[in-house]
Amino acid sequence: MKKLTLFFVFAIACLSIHAQQALWGAGEIVSPQINSDNTVTFRLNAPQAVKVEVTGDFLSPQKQQTSFGLVDAPGTAKLKKNDKGIWEFTTPQPLSPELYSYSFLIDGCKVTDPSNVYMIRDVASVTSVFIVGGGRADLYKVNAVPHGSVTRRWYQSPSLGLTRRITIYTPPGYEESKANYPVLYLLHGMGGDEEAWIALGRTAQILDNLIAAGKAKPLIVVMPNGNAVQEAAPGESSLGFYKPTFQLPKTMEGSYEKAFPEIVNFIDLNYRTVKAKSGRAIAGLSMGGFHSLHISKEYPDMFDYVGLFSAAILPDKENTSPVYMDMDKKLQVQFDKHPKLYWIAIGKADFLYKANAEYRQRLDEHKFPYKYFETEEGHIWKNWRIYLSEFAPQLFDK
Repeated sequence: MKKLTLFFVFAIACLSIHAQQALWGAGEIVSPQINSDNTVTFRLNAPQAVKVEVTGDFLSPQKQQTSFGLVDAPGTAKLKKNDKGIWEFTTPQPLSPELYSYSFLIDGCKVTDPSNVYMIRDVASVTSVFIVGGGRADLYKVNAVPHGSVTRRWYQSPSLGLTRRITIYTPPGYEESKANYPVLYLLHGMGGDEEAWIALGRTAQILDNLIAAGKAKPLIVVMPNGNAVQEAAPGESSLGFYKPTFQLPKTMEGSYEKAFPEIVNFIDLNYRTVKAKSGRAIAGLSMGGFHSLHISKEYPDMFDYVGLFSAAILPDKENTSPVYMDMDKKLQVQFDKHPKLYWIAIGKADFLYKANAEYRQRLDEHKFPYKYFETEEGHIWKNWRIYLSEFAPQLFDK
């Protein structure tokens, strides 16, 4: 019996040592390593690989043909292998403060960095991420400030015939307070879902930090799913696990806009909100900008603040739903009610730049007042995080 006990003790000890060795092995390679001068080193253990590259938004973009035309795609850089089979690359220049995403290409096969546990999903692509701190990028960090709460709620949509999920940010102190709060409805782009803004957009971190600095008024942020055929994000609905797709039915044909008051009603019934136009804002990126444009003009008494981030502005002839008809007439009604802020932002290299310029010309011709904010680069999350951090401080008479 004593020998048997000793055997089990020895076996458990061996298993424990093996497990800890596995942990040590995983920690041997540091990647990415942010160096003191803000250059970044990437490493990968792949001794049998013939060619290893890194691709990411920290590299100079390259043009790629898509169904939307030429768009910017992440560039690539080659890693070099040392005598231990470790591939390595250090950026030749320091990186500016920003949240960056990247992947490795091992003999042409794209993979995440096995030494980096921090990843995000954008539609069907999963990439590794890191933050170079400083400047605006500090807004994207979890800092030592009071934190809000992020919840996922389900609501009934009779118009769409679905029970649907939304993501909701409530500001620090909401649970203890008895105050009513204004609401920003923040909409994602095509292929996104109710997880996009909270994960890729760093909404909670940005709002926590802006509110703590006194730069934004405490507010609720509602991030709905803009795909009218979805209950929730892929993997979070009764459909189970399936591969996300970029273009879904009923995304820009009026169904979502018609059903949107159901979301507002749910929030007003279940949260302490300012139940008035002066207490509501709506903004969105790309497809979400398209939705924000049309929802705000369709319900001109609902939102006093409108943000169009790299908005998809489609020609009138492509919009056949009654929601999109009589565009100029509906805009006239909306602007006759004097929204407090109509804010348009886009990057100079965005493939939607020309369409946004033409839309601004349309507003100018009708003397509809708006504010315009322009950045570098294109149709990317880097810009949309900037736009949120610029838009939020302008809301609700802050």
